[in-house]
Amino acid sequence: MNNLLTTVLLACALGTDAFSMAVGIGVAGIKVQRAFMASAVICLFHILMPLIGLSMGAVLGRAVGQAAGILGALVLIFIGVQGIAEYISTSKKGGNSSEKGGKLKLIGGFWGLILLAGSVSLDALTVGFGLGTFNFNLPLTVGIFGAAAGLMTAVGFLFGNRIGGWLGNKAELAGSLILLLIGIKMIAA
Repeated sequence: MNNLLTTVLLACALGTDAFSMAVGIGVAGIKVQRAFMASAVICLFHILMPLIGLSMGAVLGRAVGQAAGILGALVLIFIGVQGIAEYISTSKKGGNSSEKGGKLKLIGGFWGLILLAGSVSLDALTVGFGLGTFNFNLPLTVGIFGAAAGLMTAVGFLFGNRIGGWLGNKAELAGSLILLLIGIKMIAA
């Protein structure tokens, strides 16, 4: 039971980046189908990344772990800056930068979704490096990691979408700022 509680708490901790990212995207507006797809892919990544980390081993983990976290943070910063620049550009032209459905294309196409899912699940890769040293039920553990991340992502999209309706045409800017701040926080940590 103690291992189960520890696993659930760790899964929630790993899912916080995905939740925060989803709030940022949800604020700018996302279609239900894309939100479902992104949640499913992030769930899958949170299952696969610890398994990859476990197979890579602790030695490589120390070297890759920090670089992986920085790479994920840089991806979120890039997406945030890109969204802010697009908002400013659209505002200067006198347009409405974020009608519901959003012009902020944070999950654009297959590779965009893979990049986004990878950026918020890199911490799960580094956790995987240490999983072999604990007496955990591996399938149950990674299943809980994936379920928590997928659920937290879906809730983040829903929560962000509600906030986005309230923010109106400032939603794209708010979503981009959230992603930028998450990336900066990840680098500072």
